[in-house]
Amino acid sequence: MIFGPTPVAEALGAVLAHTQRLPGRVLKKGTVLDAAAVEALREAGRDSVIAARLEAGDVPEDEAAHRLAEALLRPGLTRSRAATGRVNLFAAEPGLLCLDVALIDRLNALDESLTLATLAPFAPVGVKEMVGTIKVIPFAVPGAVLAEAEAIARSGEAVSLRPLRPMPVGLVMSELPGMKESVLEGTASVTRARVEALGGTLLPPERVPHEEAAIAAALGRLRAAGAEMLLVIGASAVVDRRDVGPAAIVRAGGVIEHFGMPVDPGNLLCLGRVGALPALVLPGCARSPKLNGFDWVLQRLFAGIPVSGRDVQRMGAGGLLLEIETRPLPRAKAVPGEKVAQEPGGKAVENAAGGPAGAAPAGAAQAGAAPRRVAAVVLAAGLSRRMGPVNKLLVEDASGAPMVARVVDQVLNSGARPVIVVTGHEQGRVRAALRGRAVHFVHAADHAEGLSASLRAGLDAVPAEAEGVLVCLGDMPLVTGADLDRLLAAFDPQGGGAVVQPTHAGRRGNPVLWAREFLPEMRALQGDSGARALLERHADRVVRVEMPGDGVLRDFDTAEALAELTPAE
Repeated sequence: MIFGPTPVAEALGAVLAHTQRLPGRVLKKGTVLDAAAVEALREAGRDSVIAARLEAGDVPEDEAAHRLAEALLRPGLTRSRAATGRVNLFAAEPGLLCLDVALIDRLNALDESLTLATLAPFAPVGVKEMVGTIKVIPFAVPGAVLAEAEAIARSGEAVSLRPLRPMPVGLVMSELPGMKESVLEGTASVTRARVEALGGTLLPPERVPHEEAAIAAALGRLRAAGAEMLLVIGASAVVDRRDVGPAAIVRAGGVIEHFGMPVDPGNLLCLGRVGALPALVLPGCARSPKLNGFDWVLQRLFAGIPVSGRDVQRMGAGGLLLEIETRPLPRAKAVPGEKVAQEPGGKAVENAAGGPAGAAPAGAAQAGAAPRRVAAVVLAAGLSRRMGPVNKLLVEDASGAPMVARVVDQVLNSGARPVIVVTGHEQGRVRAALRGRAVHFVHAADHAEGLSASLRAGLDAVPAEAEGVLVCLGDMPLVTGADLDRLLAAFDPQGGGAVVQPTHAGRRGNPVLWAREFLPEMRALQGDSGARALLERHADRVVRVEMPGDGVLRDFDTAEALAELTPAE
């Protein structure tokens, strides 16, 4: 193709590169100049125009786009007619867009004259939805280049559509005592909507106790009812491939192929199968209709695309589906010895070890930040009324460790940062008991008013970048760092885990992890009552995590209880 200034006398058959406005007539860009157009240019006094003249073997843009589209078409796809060097590709039926990225890259790398753009791989599409576009950049393509592009397109399936298959799906919902009916009904409704949107049918859900045997039996009943896919959503978040839900799949004769996924929300998905049937343990965010990693897996399965553990591992690029607040300064870059001047509310906060707010404990700089920034507030301001003149938080166990020190050490063993300790009664002695630990003290001057006053002081010291706060009681020394990390793993502020509460044997305990959105309501609490009313009010946002030990149920309010506390515990 010859491109550039062209004498009007030689422009017959050339392609006009720029629109020409003439008296009584407009010649648009891309017009093939015929005798009448050339005469109009001459009459307007134009000596030359910018134009493209095709050479032997060149293929005009529309013909080139049409031919490449024909070579790319596969069942389930249609195309538009060619215009201005463009042809669009459309879905002829609902399905999942599948791409051979390497083949598309070969086409786009062949020559700058030809381009193919598509939606993202595995995008769900509806009837007549555009899935791709072919655009010829210049006004013509060399014939040899187009022939090679057609050969590449026909060599595989650069763009294809996998139609959705109607499929009956079984759902098992496990329950713990006290779960609200609305939570279960909402979960079933959201799951049904997901399945039906993909052309499937949700069988009547099975509601069973949160026990391995009960879930396994329910899976068997759903298989007998004709389910071609099995879903389990637990009353308690799954935090390990050996947890109740995954163990139930194994008990039902299945296998667990992969636990976890690099998609947020959706990290806690568990992928397995029972025989040939896909079997998934859903993350807590699946209770919400918002897009999450479960949707990506579900869409592929409905399109008949097998999903392996390796497939899940490859979902990380583009897997950040949420807008997450800016992360804090990396621990390795924190400056030791920096002081924190004032937190909101004018309360002075400092690190007991002399470090800055948010700094990691010694040796933790290389550990990496937790997936979500969660602060911990340890309430250590109480008057210990049941113990009389004795401050229970300072009573030592058989090893000589004050109870508050045991609690704080366990919190420091978790991924929660910063750790904020609220002092009140005997603040000097409490601070002395925690000397040398990487915590931040805040004093509740009105602590005598009750638990809510101490809580407000702690919440006022939570840094702005924290997505949630773990409210820990200073008299529960048997809650371990591992217990706290289980709560952190289940935290999903945008999905079904905005509030995380531990349980043991079905009984609800402490501490509770709250998303930042609930802090205003928590600050409004009065007196000596905790946040039980808030837990009831927001039951649909609560996920409960079953703990192996009963430490989340045991507080120590009496001398007799303290006497039983041993270092081994």
